[in-house]
Amino acid sequence: MKEATAISAIADLLYDFLPGSGNSRTAFPLAANEAGVADFWQQGSKLPSLVQLLTVTLERRRNRFCPLINAIVRQSMTWRRGRGDPLKREEIEQLNSLLRGVSFSIPELTDASFLDMLPRREPPPVEKTASGKPTTTLLASLSQQLIEVSKLAPQPRGYAFEKFLYELFTAYDLAPRGSFRNTGEQIDGSFAVEGETYLLEAKWQNEYSGVAELDRFAGKVGRQAKWARGLFISNTGFSPDGLTAFGKASTSIICMDGFDLHETLSRQLSFADVISRKVRRAVETGGPFVRVRDLF
Repeated sequence: MKEATAISAIADLLYDFLPGSGNSRTAFPLAANEAGVADFWQQGSKLPSLVQLLTVTLERRRNRFCPLINAIVRQSMTWRRGRGDPLKREEIEQLNSLLRGVSFSIPELTDASFLDMLPRREPPPVEKTASGKPTTTLLASLSQQLIEVSKLAPQPRGYAFEKFLYELFTAYDLAPRGSFRNTGEQIDGSFAVEGETYLLEAKWQNEYSGVAELDRFAGKVGRQAKWARGLFISNTGFSPDGLTAFGKASTSIICMDGFDLHETLSRQLSFADVISRKVRRAVETGGPFVRVRDLF
């Protein structure tokens, strides 16, 4: 089931890499032929054919799966460049993340020199008011983006949620940084509010985040500089018992859930103000999580 979900997400990502037919040099059936799995490509609608190609290759000729992906990427670089829409670094990074769902890592695609040669997506211009607060149009766009993230399968959803948060922090001029590794630990990102640096933990899962996950993130923050703070965003929310247990500890962590994000955007609140009020309430009460609707 895990691999089937990953294959579906990989197919969705690869859909725009190549045409399904009608090209004599670059197309999915030609990439399949190059990888020695041409018999697994079935003519028809592109997405079902692509899912079939990936699934059957994984099941019957697993040793040809990575050559197939490499062939698709190589041909895509030629085809997309010819269309004036070159393959982007973010697309390959997302592909590398999804490949872990089928227990693969392709050295050619994770090579730093290869990634550095790929162009990055041009970020959309951030329209702001004179005060630096995002415009109503931009806030509405971010709200819609959050809805679109909720429609994704679990595997790509986490990556898309991190990307959404990066764009959210950018819109609010919070100087975000994407995910990084530090002292052997994965940090989902960081941002700054009123001169204070916050490390980020982002979770989008079906279950509530509990005390074990809160403790784990608090440990990451505690191992950084003593003035570091942390924001734990769990879209589903937090278990009441977990918050109660965690609130007894001395920590510099505050929490948000998906409804907090929705309230911040729909009510056009200042994100910096939301964070500041959460911090003050945490100091006053010892509780890491107070809902935005209770702060404004």
